[in-house]
Amino acid sequence: MESTINLDFFIRLIINTVSVLVLIRLYYSFSRHRENAASFILFGTGVFLVTALLHSAEVTMGFAFGLFAVFSMLRYRTEALGIKEMTYLFLVIAMALLGAVGAMQHHELIALNTLIIALALVLETRVLLPLIEERDVEYEKIENIHPDRRQALLEDLSLRTGLDVLQVEVISISFLRDTAQLRLHYRKKAVK
Repeated sequence: MESTINLDFFIRLIINTVSVLVLIRLYYSFSRHRENAASFILFGTGVFLVTALLHSAEVTMGFAFGLFAVFSMLRYRTEALGIKEMTYLFLVIAMALLGAVGAMQHHELIALNTLIIALALVLETRVLLPLIEERDVEYEKIENIHPDRRQALLEDLSLRTGLDVLQVEVISISFLRDTAQLRLHYRKKAVK
C-alpha cells in the first residue's frame, strides 16, 4: 500500500496554500472582511487535507463535492453570507479539491489556479465591468420623477449627493408626503 503523504502531497499542498493565499489576499484587498478571509484560508486548507488524505481510500470527485456540501450545511447554514463571499468560498473549495484529487500535473494545477486568480482579479476591477453601487434615498422634488424630466432628475441627484448617478429606479411614491423612494445606481469612485 502506497503512502498518501509523499513528495507529491507536499508539492500539491504548497501549490494549494499559495494559490488560496493569493486568491484570499485579492478578496481582502477588495472587501476588507478579515474574519471571512481567515476562515476561507483555513477552510481551503482543511478541505485539501481531508480530501487528499481520503483520496487513497478510493474517494471520487463526487464524494469530495458531497463532503463540501456537508461542510457547507454544518458551518454556513446559520450565518448568512453574501453572494461574493459564497463565490470566493466556492473558488477556495474548488481549488482545494482540484489540488487534492485532481489527476493533473503540477504545472497544469498551477496554470489552472493562476487562471482562476486572474479571472477573479479582472472581475474585481474596472477592466471588464464598471464598479456600480446602489443607494436608496428619499426624494422630495416629486415633479422630477416624471419620465420626461429624467435628465433633470439625474443632474439634481448628482449635484446634491456628489455621486456619479447613472440610473435611477422609482421604488415607491408617497403623494401624501410628496416624496418618492429612489434607488440610485452610481459609479464607485476609485480608492486611492
